[in-house]
Amino acid sequence: MKTFLIRSIVGICFGAFFSILITYSVILSGQETLDSGSFMQNSLGSMLCGWFFAVSSLIFDQHNWSLRRQTVTHFIIVIVLYFVLAFGIGWVPFTVEGFLSILGTFVVFYLLFWLAFYFYFKNQAQKMNKELNS
Repeated sequence: MKTFLIRSIVGICFGAFFSILITYSVILSGQETLDSGSFMQNSLGSMLCGWFFAVSSLIFDQHNWSLRRQTVTHFIIVIVLYFVLAFGIGWVPFTVEGFLSILGTFVVFYLLFWLAFYFYFKNQAQKMNKELNS
């Protein structure tokens, strides 16, 4: 439960931080005014997105599951939640083209992040094994 709460807070904070970065980039690109309702909707969406990405990573703590099962379960959970959120808020147009374009983008970014974490933890394990052997 403690891990869930910590990841929840970190995810919400990361989503809020990301939302502020996006807002700053919009302001710095020349838009002088923002719609408050749109800002609220998008910032809450970013915080929710940060929360479910952070909390769903708890699946990787299921050490009795294979890495494939963990990854497939995590992927299904986050893609369903993300698409519901993205279509509901209006981040993605509710069309076949919008769906396919964001699906491709999502899969590419998911793969990049997954590979980065995989190689990072593989490297950490090799370092620990090397230290144990010496």
